[in-house]
Parts: sequence; C-alpha cells; structure tokens
Amino acid sequence: MSGCPPISQAGGSAGGVGASGAPADASDGAQRGASHGEARARTWTVLELLQWTTDYFKRHGIDSARLDAEVLLAHALESERLRLYIDYEKPVLPEERDRFRALVQRRAQERVPVSQLLGEREFWSLRFEVSPDVLTPRPETETLVEAALSHIPDPRAAIRILDVGTGSGAIALALASELPHADFTATDLSEAALQIAATNADHLQKRERIRFLKGDLFEPVTSERFELIVSNPPYVASGAAESLPRELSHEPEMALFAGADGLDVIRRVLADAGDHLSPGGWLLVELSPEQVETVEQGLKKAGFTDVERHFDLASRPRVVGARWSGQ
Repeated sequence: MSGCPPISQAGGSAGGVGASGAPADASDGAQRGASHGEARARTWTVLELLQWTTDYFKRHGIDSARLDAEVLLAHALESERLRLYIDYEKPVLPEERDRFRALVQRRAQERVPVSQLLGEREFWSLRFEVSPDVLTPRPETETLVEAALSHIPDPRAAIRILDVGTGSGAIALALASELPHADFTATDLSEAALQIAATNADHLQKRERIRFLKGDLFEPVTSERFELIVSNPPYVASGAAESLPRELSHEPEMALFAGADGLDVIRRVLADAGDHLSPGGWLLVELSPEQVETVEQGLKKAGFTDVERHFDLASRPRVVGARWSGQ
C-alpha cells in the first residue's frame, strides 16, 4: 500500500509514526518532509485504514487486532461494523480519520479496552454502558446467566433474585430481560457502579423492576431471603496483578482482586448466602476454573447440597452452583 501510515503521534519511538503519519524512523529529513506532504494529501479508503490499523495493532501485541480495528472504525464513522464490508472503497473524511486516529492511539499505546473507548459493551445481546468504574461484562459471564435460567423452569414465575456485586448491572438486567415477573435486588459497594447500573436499567426499561442498594455484599438485605442468588465477585489473586494484560489496569481493582488466592470475597459469599436463601434456593457464583474444587468443598461445609458445575464456551468450569439445604 502506497502512502504514509494514517495513525500517528508526534515524537513516536523507533518503529512508530510521526505526527502526519510518516514513519518516525525515516532516515532522511527531506524524504520525511515529502512523506508528510503526501500523507496530508493522501485519501484513505475504509479497507486501507483497516489493513494498516490491523497491522499496527498486531505490532503492539493486541490479539484481537482486526476485530478491534473494525469496531473502532465503525464507531468513528458512526456506522455499523458490518457496513464496513460494503464500504471498503469508500474514502474516509479527514474529520472521521481524526476521530479514528485518537481511538487507535489510546487502544495501542494506553491499552484502553475497546469497550471503554466506546463507552459500551454488548452482553446477552443487550447494550450496556460501561466506564472505568465498573468491570466490563465478559462473554464467559453469560454462563452465569444461563445457569440461573436453568434453575427457573417457568419464566413467568414471580421469584425473588439477588445479584451480589452487580457492577454494571449486566447479570441482573440480562435475567430481567428473560424473566418478566421476577423481582430483582442488586447490591454493590461502589456508588459509581450503582449509578452506571441504574442508567443501564433505565435504557433497557427495567428500572422499576430492580432495587439497587449500596453496601458490602449482603449488608443492604440483612433480613431478606431470595429464591436465587447470583454473584460475579472479584476472584483474581492479588499476586497476579503484574502478569495480567495492561487493559485490566483501566478497570476497578475492587472488582478484580480478592486476596492471596483470589477467594477472599467468595468465602464471605459462601458463609453468608444461606442466611438470605429460602430453603431449596440456589446460589450461583462465577469463578476461575482452578478455584472450582476449593469452592465446591466450601459450599458443602456451609450446608449446601446438589453442588454442580457450569462450563463456558471454552469448556472450562466457570460457574459453581448449589442448593441451600435450609439448615
């Protein structure tokens, strides 16, 4: 592809690109100046931008390079991602390219997750607002939603469901979209997270069906009982922080880390959930696959029965559930 790279930042390091898009390591100043002029006059098509940006992301170690390039370009063009395939030869306007450049630089250099660059994430075929105050909903968390629905044979049932540590509200709202007569309560220690969750509930027209309560785990529902409790608590070991992808540095630590083995919060959930479940009610918790056996043992010691595992799309145990014996 002729011309100069469309993504740029002044003062780039070796192998990077200059302010107008010319390679930062160009050896000849005169050639660099000529390249800059060419870049300014250059018209880039949708396909050319996608190809260049995909390569740029790959050089920066981004695994989902092509997907990220497509999503960000569609956002900059105020278009749908699939529309890009129809518009491959369409020229990109300078102001659209400027918007795209800013997004690409933050994705590659600051490692800001795509969801936060866009301010939204799809989950359970619903769109959720996200911010640095909440954990971005992950595809594997849909396993928790599926597990919950498997324990509600009648979607018209008027049952009470508690979402502990709701974050963006994704789990409770996904369930609310499938269970029109269920009553929901969602707790979180973060006021900022609860504001995001309430906004999502408003957008999805589910606000009147969910109570959002501020407090630590079960603290806001001291004397209440539910037929189903779901939770995606923090479960990453604190010692793993430095080995995690840089993208996670843009998400709240309190939603990720839970002590030396990552189980500090889950242990508290197991210990207290029985006080808030009706006899025969179910507790479902998302966790890391290597934590499954420890959590299963903890459930049995806490008085739960019928312990079960639910697997994500990669066939890894992602959710553990159990029935409250009532004792």
